[in-house]
Formats: sequence, C-alpha cells, structure tokens
Amino acid sequence: MSSPAQHLAQPLAASLVQSVDWLAIAPPLLAAVVALVVLVADLFLADARKPLLGRLSVAGLAASTALLLPLRDGDRSTFCLTGDAHACSYTADRFTLVIQFLVLGGALLAALLSVTALKDARGRLPEGEFWFLLLSSAAGAALLPASRDLATLVVALEVASLPAFALVGIRHGDRRSAEAALKFFLSSVTATAVSLMGISFLYATTGTLYLTRIADRIQHVDGQFHTLAQTGVVLTLVGFAFKTAAVPFHFWVPDTYIGAPLPIAAYLSVVGKAVGFSGLILVTVVGLPSYADVWGPALAALAALTMTVGNVGALRQQATRAYSAVRLLAWSSVGQAGYLLVPIAAAAYTDDAEHAVGSTVAYALMYAAVNLGAFAVAALVGRTSPRNRLTDYRGLHARHPLSALLLAFFLLCLAGLPPGVIGLFAKVTVFSAAVDAGLGWLAVVMAVNVVIALYYYLRWTALLFRAPEGEPETETAGGTDPGTEGAPVRHRVPAPLTVAITLTAALGLVLSGAPQLILRFTDTALF
Repeated sequence: MSSPAQHLAQPLAASLVQSVDWLAIAPPLLAAVVALVVLVADLFLADARKPLLGRLSVAGLAASTALLLPLRDGDRSTFCLTGDAHACSYTADRFTLVIQFLVLGGALLAALLSVTALKDARGRLPEGEFWFLLLSSAAGAALLPASRDLATLVVALEVASLPAFALVGIRHGDRRSAEAALKFFLSSVTATAVSLMGISFLYATTGTLYLTRIADRIQHVDGQFHTLAQTGVVLTLVGFAFKTAAVPFHFWVPDTYIGAPLPIAAYLSVVGKAVGFSGLILVTVVGLPSYADVWGPALAALAALTMTVGNVGALRQQATRAYSAVRLLAWSSVGQAGYLLVPIAAAAYTDDAEHAVGSTVAYALMYAAVNLGAFAVAALVGRTSPRNRLTDYRGLHARHPLSALLLAFFLLCLAGLPPGVIGLFAKVTVFSAAVDAGLGWLAVVMAVNVVIALYYYLRWTALLFRAPEGEPETETAGGTDPGTEGAPVRHRVPAPLTVAITLTAALGLVLSGAPQLILRFTDTALF
C-alpha cells in the first residue's frame, strides 16, 4: 500500500523529467564534446603529432556549423517548464541560428589562422590547451544566443569568457600577454559581478528568470519596487556592454588585442562582440521591452560615445609605432561596436523592434566577414614583420599583390566605400534605423564618425600601393636562410591561412554583389 508521500512524489518526478531536443542543442554540444576529446587526446599524442589536434578542432567547428542546416526550417525549444511552452531555457529560432552561424563560422576562421600561428610558434604555445580553450569558448558563445533565461545567459557568457582570458595570456613568459590577460580578467569579472547584482534585482521584483515571464511580470511591479527594477535593468546590461567593448567598458581592448596571439584578437573582435550584442538584444528586446524608456536612452548614449572614442583612437595611431596595425584594428572594432549599438537603441523608440534588431544582425554579419579578412591579411604580414606596424604594409602590393588588393577591399568595406558595397549598404541600414526611430541626433553623430573613419581606412589603403622605402625588412618570423647572408626567408603562404583569406574574400565579394542575402534580415521576423 503506497503512502501519501509516494503519491505526491510521483507527479513531482514526472514534472521534472523532460525530453531533450538533441538536434536543437547539437551545434554547441558538438563543439564542447570535441573540446573534451582534444583535451584527452593531448595526453597521449607525442609532440610531433600535436598538429593533429588542430585538424580535429577545425573539423569539429566545421561540423558544428554544418549542424545548423537541419534547424533552418523552424523554431525548436527544449528545457521548457511543464505546462508552459513559452518558458524555455533553450530556443533555436531564426535569431539563434544566424548568431550561431556567425559565432561558429568566426571561430572556424580563427581556428584556421591559429593552425598557422601555432606552427610558427614552434612549440612556444601549448597546442592541446589552446585548442581546448578555443573550442570551449566557442561552445559557450554558441549557447548564448539560444538562452532564454537569465541563469543560462550568465552561464553561457562565462563559458565563453573564462577560456578567452586564458587564451589571451597563453604565451608563457610574455609580460605583455600576461598583463593583457590580467586586465581583461579583472575588468570582465567586475562587469559580471555588477550584472549578477542586476539579475538578482530583476528576480526579486518578478520572481522568475525566464525572459518571456520577466517581460510579462515586470509590467505589473508594485510602485515601491519600480526603482529597484529600473536599477536591475541598468546593472544587467553592464556585463553585455563590456563584451561589446562599449565606452566606458572599452579600455581593455587595445592592450588585449596586442597581448593576445593574433588569431585570438581576431576571435575576440568578432565572436566576443556577437556574444555581447546577442545578450543585449535578448535582455532588452525580449525580456525588458516595457522598460525601453530606461535602456533606450542609455544605449543611444553608449552608441554615440563608443563610435566617437573608437574612431578618434584609431585616428591617433602612429604608423611607425610597434603593433600599430593591430592597435588600429582594435580601436576600429570599438568604433564599429558603436554602429552596432545604434539599431538596438532604436528598437526602444519604434514599434517595429524586430526590424531594428535585424539591422544590427545584418551589420554584424558584414563586419564579421570583412574584419576577419583584415586580420587574416595582418597575420600574413606578421609572419615576416612581427612588429606589425602600419609602415610594414607600405608597398605590400609589390610583394603580395593579391593580398594587398584583398586587404584594400576589406578596409573599404569597413569604411563603407565602393567596391565594398556590402559595407555601404550595412551602414545605410543602420543609419535608416536611427532616422526611422526619430534619433536624428544619433544619425548625425554616426555620419560624422563615418567621415572620420574614412581618413584612417583610406590612409592604410594608400600605404598598400605606395613604393616601399629603403631596404626590405630583414627581421622575419623564421630567421634568415642559412644559404644566404642576412637575406630574408621567402615564406610560402600556408594552406590554412590561404583558406581563411579566400573564404573571407569570397564571402565579402558575394555579399557585395548580392547584399540582399544579408539585408533581408532587416525585413523579416527574427523571433
């Protein structure tokens, strides 16, 4: 004879058992599984066979990206509350798939750059740990856009961030790398702590962590808790603003990009931003639409400050300074973050928030393709000019004609000038989002910043086609050819680096020829 306690336990147990949609969670799950396989395999592989780990990691990221294809036809949700199909922790909708494609595709291109960087490092970087950390971070970054509750959002954010700290400081004995990692870590931990406090305030006022339920309940918060809810909204946005490198949370960017291995700087510039912007969009547009009067003005001010500070910082870079090319890309990424914030801010002032969000997604896809391409060419130049100064690019057209033409194309895309048509269309789309939302002052600030950015992008482009000064640089990544006295080694472009440059160039050219492939996101529902 069963007891009353057993009768009570049976429905409780039934309510806790859920079916898991394995196909929906497959892309981030596969990246995480491959990360564990790489970590274990590293224990048993001899040093001479460690490059196999890179091939396995590239294959794993390619397979994770391919797993997005079966999901493209419909929305899928899992880990949902029993009896409420709209309160789920994981949702693979159109927005999720687009951001996951950006994240996993960006991680794949960064992995291709890393294969060459690890080979050139000649054992100075621990390969097993490197690949494990990169795959783990990519898995967390792919999880975040699918998260639909604040707890999962924070976990995904930290899974994406913690391995990135280690990747920045992975060069043993490099003081610059260690300082960059420490600055990145301390500032990120502080931002996360502030966000967790904001989340606790939101939970205290709504009693839930699910974004859809927060959106409903926060509209009916008692007047005595209204200030607490507003404070929670602002504090929650801080952690994601840090990831986007929005001013005043941008100070870690230049030192981190310089201290990190170049492929990791490329990874942070694209995947790190995707994490921040997807988190901002989910928290504001999905979870807190009724508090648009709080986060809308804050994000508009952040957008104006971020694009201005970023472009002025890039403008001030001295061509002869060590790592000035990487510094310029770092400050440029801050400026581009300002443009990406504009449509999210505009979503607070319009009834068609999804159209505004689509503008951010379209711009992010354009930026990811061409910025990774610029980093890929910078990695090529860095193999023979390790200090990676802007002056090292002078006369690149004479040494590597195709690479110079492609870098010029990438820079013109970032500037928004033909033949970089996709960059022009993406900027017009963001500009239109601000105008349509009645943010004319923000559109004016953006226009001024676009003009400022033209100067430093065109200055770099012009250097590529100017005659080189003096003798070619003899400092190389591999020393000198033992058969010649002091002559620089003639390096062949490694296959992974060639593939990365080719993929980004092909993507940029296709999108410039058919910009509707990206811009259609501004006209269709993403949620």
